[in-house]
Amino acid sequence: MAETTRINVDTDAPYEVLLGTGLSGELPGLIPEDAVRAAVLYPASLRALGEAIRATLAAGGREAHAIEIPDGEAAKTSDVAAFCWSVLGKGGFTRSDVVIGVGGGAATDLAGFVAATWLRGVRHVLIPTTVLGMVDAAVGGKTAIDTAEGKNLVGAFHEPVGVLCDLSLLSTLPVNEVRSGLAEVVKCGFIADPEILDRIEADPAAVLDVRSEVLRDVVERGIRVKASVVATDLTETGADGTIGREALNYGHTLGHAIERYESYAFRHGAAVSIGMVYAAELARLDGRIDADLARRHRSVLGSLGLPTGYRPGVWDELAAGMRLDKKSRGSQLRFVVLDGLAQPVIFPGPDEGLLTAAYAEISG
Repeated sequence: MAETTRINVDTDAPYEVLLGTGLSGELPGLIPEDAVRAAVLYPASLRALGEAIRATLAAGGREAHAIEIPDGEAAKTSDVAAFCWSVLGKGGFTRSDVVIGVGGGAATDLAGFVAATWLRGVRHVLIPTTVLGMVDAAVGGKTAIDTAEGKNLVGAFHEPVGVLCDLSLLSTLPVNEVRSGLAEVVKCGFIADPEILDRIEADPAAVLDVRSEVLRDVVERGIRVKASVVATDLTETGADGTIGREALNYGHTLGHAIERYESYAFRHGAAVSIGMVYAAELARLDGRIDADLARRHRSVLGSLGLPTGYRPGVWDELAAGMRLDKKSRGSQLRFVVLDGLAQPVIFPGPDEGLLTAAYAEISG
């Protein structure tokens, strides 16, 4: 069995991301010793896992509470957050206690948000159970819930004290969920680590096998990209004049608009995949990248079974949705695009004709 990999996220409050298989024994070491109470927050579909973690903590002497939430994006609402706060209040949770978030990206987003807002911030540990959760949602301290107006519009920056990425938890994941998570891995390849793209192109089928070493390798590389980016720009300020953390939004401007248009029934990774192809076409039409790099987006994402285009006739609705995006400034849309492989930049206020032309390239 491969050894556990420890990836340090070197922010103002450093923490470790542990990656490996069979890591359940590592959880007690991530929980602060002075935490008397622990709340294990998990989606209904992971009840057995969540209860097993709660029982383990209880057996270790902690007062352990279970908080079951809806599956998927339905968990990320103010009503569900209020339910979680009620459980913490009734349980007498203090600032020295801990929240443990178990599940995919939606569950870890909610767990982080609940931890960030209870008593203005309590500690939390995340146990992502999807590829998407491991490479994206659980690392970097972004927490959020959705509103009727858009995705992740209410949130806070609140870093975990540890993240446990146990690859054995992926064994029952449907292949479409694996694909969705790999879209974020591909993103890391285009913005920072092209070796990821090389590995996928060499054997796409192996990357989709959650037991393979190549899947472990590209997941680790994706986590390292995110850890490196957030260490220098945790709160997405780009204060030193570089793109900073906004680079991680590659593909997300259109992607989030698609998710909203689909009432969040569309997988996040599938939407981001389309968003990356759109951003590539935007950059190509603006003369920033060549046709080969734009085509490589379609090729790599398509080889994993991810969508590379979207329906015609809905551009106006998607454009309106993008203007609600967190990355907008005033009325100006801002896109992350490439000036070359692993050269992400901000493209503020593209011409409307260019935006429409780029959409025509992906909606034939």
